[in-house]
Amino acid sequence: MAKLKTLSGAKKRFELTGTGKIKRKHAYHSHILTKKTKKRKRNLDHFAVIEKADVARVREMLVL
Repeated sequence: MAKLKTLSGAKKRFELTGTGKIKRKHAYHSHILTKKTKKRKRNLDHFAVIEKADVARVREMLVL
């Protein structure tokens, strides 16, 4: 059987932490930033860990 390829969209969007968890970026932080408060933009800056329910699906996309 051939090797599975990593989904190129997923490889651009997700990153592994040192402990093996999967990080993601927050949405709503790419455009129309003038009307958003500094606090809101600052909080969207940080990475988030993906939800437990989505781990299997993302791992499959990343072929881990």
